[in-house]
Amino acid sequence: MTRSGTAAVKPWLWLAALVIAADQLTKFAVERSFAFGERLAVLPGFFDLTLVYNRGAAFSFLARAAGWQRWFFIALGLAAAVFIVWLLARHGSQRLFAFALALILGGALGNVIDRIARGHVVDFLLVYWQRHHFPAFNVADSAITVGAVLLIIDELRRVRRSR
Repeated sequence: MTRSGTAAVKPWLWLAALVIAADQLTKFAVERSFAFGERLAVLPGFFDLTLVYNRGAAFSFLARAAGWQRWFFIALGLAAAVFIVWLLARHGSQRLFAFALALILGGALGNVIDRIARGHVVDFLLVYWQRHHFPAFNVADSAITVGAVLLIIDELRRVRRSR
């Protein structure tokens, strides 16, 4: 990495570190405050806090697998982190793109930390309407989702400018 690449990536790594800290602190607080499966209605009929564990990926994909998925998702998360840092070093001056990547990096590493330390990901945010429930998620998942949306917006803006 060149000197300019290092300078370009540094603020984005700090943002990713803030996402990781927020993610881990909220998970710690929820685990200390809730029993597994316990729910607290924050906005009754729409939003609860709860404590659930996910051994799989998004939407509990592969959650019921025999255990190999833990190591697969750790490796995948670490590989994605290395790739994202490389992208940040090359494109750190592209603010929206780099901001989105930093959010995804922080979220990915927040969930990797869970998989290494706990063997599962801690989820605690539950959004629902009547009998329709969105799978529980956490701060890391939120950062990944917002980052992905920002990547799409950044690409749409880039395509629009090139016309």
